[in-house]
Amino acid sequence: MLKLQMLNAIAPAYFYTATAVTFVLHFFLFIPTIFQTPGLTLSPIVVLHAAIFMFLMTNALGNYSMTIWFPAESANEKVIPVCSPDCPDRVDAHYLLNGRHFCKLCKKVILKRDHHCFFTGNCIGNRNMRYFIMFSIYTSCTCLYSLVLGVAYLTVEYSISFENPLTFLTLLPLSTGYFFLGMICGLQFFLVLMLYVWLGVGLVSAGFCCQQVLLVARGQTWCQLHKGQLVESRGTWRSNLSDVFGSRWVVGLFLPVQTVETIPGNWYSYHEHKHD
Repeated sequence: MLKLQMLNAIAPAYFYTATAVTFVLHFFLFIPTIFQTPGLTLSPIVVLHAAIFMFLMTNALGNYSMTIWFPAESANEKVIPVCSPDCPDRVDAHYLLNGRHFCKLCKKVILKRDHHCFFTGNCIGNRNMRYFIMFSIYTSCTCLYSLVLGVAYLTVEYSISFENPLTFLTLLPLSTGYFFLGMICGLQFFLVLMLYVWLGVGLVSAGFCCQQVLLVARGQTWCQLHKGQLVESRGTWRSNLSDVFGSRWVVGLFLPVQTVETIPGNWYSYHEHKHD
């Protein structure tokens, strides 16, 4: 449990650090080097790429913050269930009835709990699922966009050709060896590491997004799937998506704003009544 609690504290710090590093690399290395302009003039292509990056990053950070600001905890229950010493579950919450779970890391009762997210340090449930999905989408887009500009920067600055697909696959091991032999500078080695970080985070975020959208459309949660509770979908896929994304879902695609009204208290009872 101690290791998981440490991860719960370290992961958000890692996210903010990686975000700050990505921001600095874009505006102080990538854009000025790739799109060189004479003097201090700003070309339309520079403005366009800066606007795209800021749009992606603003939505990623905004939805990340909304995931934290709108926790899925129950405001009506303050009693912490007592867990037996021989309980095999480390994090996975105990099912309490009516779609409620108790998370051992959050130490709170969670409404329609899906999973505990270490990057945000809280549980994903009925109130913040929409923000988590949009956070995953824009994090994936930001990372993959950074990957493309990072490759372009290495091509322009260090004359590294990526025409051969094997170049990227062998870039990290070769760069590691060259760095310890003193053949490349620390900045180049750091940029190579960041390329693989962006690739990994981008693909993982895209996978999370696809998984969550599929579960939401089926009216299920990861908790139910993990425990083998493959129940029939509650309502149609349209109504299930509408419950999460709200009626103003188009606005939520482009702005990190609240688009769904959450009924405080027992989510499960409300939706059972709604679908009856």
